[in-house]
Order: sequence, then structure tokens, then C-alpha cells
Amino acid sequence: MTTHQAQPAPVDLHAALATFDALWSPRIVAAVNDYDVRIAKVQGQYVWHSHADTDEFFLVIDGELTIGLREPDAAERTVTLTRGSVFVVPRGVEHRPESAAGAAILMFEPTGTLSSGDFEGAIPDHIDSTTGHALTG
Repeated sequence: MTTHQAQPAPVDLHAALATFDALWSPRIVAAVNDYDVRIAKVQGQYVWHSHADTDEFFLVIDGELTIGLREPDAAERTVTLTRGSVFVVPRGVEHRPESAAGAAILMFEPTGTLSSGDFEGAIPDHIDSTTGHALTG
């Protein structure tokens, strides 16, 4: 079990987002039990992927995010999240986030979860496949 120290101070998400410009490159802003709280700036399309062992929680801080979903019966659908909306992608469901105009998002994922999940192809240059970066600045 991971043990975390109390945070030294509250984190202002808008100030934290202002410390970096990289797209699809999540920053870890806090930890809750064995989960990372990550923020990211996104624009364009991510890759289709899934997480076999965990659900993925999305909260849109600013902008709009569309998540394509491939259901177990192979049907595809999309959900659109606007500012303040939350959505959980169930474990094992293939999904692809995208944002035409750009968005700022917050995600909860178990510590160490690779952002690109089970994707096995070449990761496009605009995507950072990572377990999250420390927030600096």
C-alpha cells in the first residue's frame, strides 16, 4: 500500500495548468490512496486504448472533450463532456478522447497507470505516453 504525506498546500488547478504547455502530457497534482490525480491540456485526437484493470475518471475543467467508446458488443458511440462534466470509462472499454478546440481535464487513475493503456502501435508525436509527470513551477 502506498502511503502519502499530507499536501503542503491546496493546489489551484488553473495555476497548475498555467505551468506547462505540453498537450496530452498529464501532470500529477495530488494522490488519493493508491490513485494519482492528474491534469492535462488536450487538443486533437488521442489513440484508441483501454485499461484492463481500472476504470478511468474524466472531469473537464475548461473546454469540451469528446470520448469515443467501443462497447463490448462492438458498437461505437461518443459522449461529449463540457466544462464541469464528469464521465467514467469502465475498465476494459476501448476509448479515444479528443478535443477539436482544446480542453483542460482532470483524471483519476491508479498510480503507475500508463496513459496510453494497452495501445501497442507507434505513439504519435503529439502524445506523451506516460505514468504522469510531477507538477513543477
